[in-house]
Amino acid sequence: MSPQKYLRYLMLPSLFGTARTKEILQVNPTIVPTREEAKDVKISVYEYNAATIQEYNVETVSECLHCKDTDYISWINIDGLRKTDVEAICNGYDIHPLVIEDILSINQRPKMDEVDNILFCLLNMLYFNEEKSSVESEQISIILGKNFVLSFQEDAQRDVFNPVRTRLKITNAKIRQRGADYLCYSLLDMIVDNYFIVMEKVGEQIELLEEEVIRSSNTRSLARINKLRKELIVLKRNFAPVRDLLNGIIRSESDLLEDRHTKYYKDVYDHIVQAFDLSENYRDIIMSMQDLYINNVNLRMNEVMKVMAIVTCLMAPATVIGGIFGMNFDKIPYLHNDWGFFIAVGLMLLIPLWMLRLFRKRGWF
Repeated sequence: MSPQKYLRYLMLPSLFGTARTKEILQVNPTIVPTREEAKDVKISVYEYNAATIQEYNVETVSECLHCKDTDYISWINIDGLRKTDVEAICNGYDIHPLVIEDILSINQRPKMDEVDNILFCLLNMLYFNEEKSSVESEQISIILGKNFVLSFQEDAQRDVFNPVRTRLKITNAKIRQRGADYLCYSLLDMIVDNYFIVMEKVGEQIELLEEEVIRSSNTRSLARINKLRKELIVLKRNFAPVRDLLNGIIRSESDLLEDRHTKYYKDVYDHIVQAFDLSENYRDIIMSMQDLYINNVNLRMNEVMKVMAIVTCLMAPATVIGGIFGMNFDKIPYLHNDWGFFIAVGLMLLIPLWMLRLFRKRGWF
């Protein structure tokens, strides 16, 4: 194998995203997950009512356990997961051990559970990596209890909740006038709304790729089609369960959810259904693009075969004439004629020219 072919062979797994496939399909609930402990943990606390709000950061989870016994609505957000911290705050708020296990799990399917007077939501926040042109996910767990919301995030450096934080600081904001279930709705709404930003980025990649496939298809185009198809798998794996999650909240009869807030959860449900339908449309476009690539390859192959067939047909008269005059017979017409060679060559040229004119007249090329 030549060095160039060997380098191309080594590049194939990265080109077609073999590692990405393993990452997407790496889900096995029978294996106990091993989560790496977060190096940086940030714990922010918001205690508020219609009149006042207190915002502060704490160093340890024990400093925010008092929020359970206050008359304020509390939002405790933990960025970066450590087993000891998660267990400490969950035990302080009487959270079931199975919920703790789900919070510390990896690659969980988005879901909603009602356990011991709390409502537990687990889903993923999605981000689009511009450098890698890939969809990245961050697992987030939200626990709704009486007058409190606990949220657990994996990455301490990013989230999509800044608009919620801004609204909490506005005195007359609706979120300040409502209960903890409205805060839970606001967090879910921000996560789902961010899905559309990710979808927009993926849509831009699809548009660029479509132009590339139409203009000039090659192996790299096929690799990009395959890569985008995998990113759509990531989106679909998140959208469909979140739809079920919100449907479960809407149908829930929990005392933690006020009837007047059901319409807000229905609005988020409508958004996730729209996002799911959009991902299905993108998937159809990708499949059509793959068919277009295959058709372009076949078309180019047909063009090559047509040219080769025409060349073969044009060379056939010369081959026949040369074969006839190359036979070992004593008597061959024009064998000893002074013009025999020129007549044979003339026929070899005139017959292909006549054939070209005939092919063109019939529209064969």
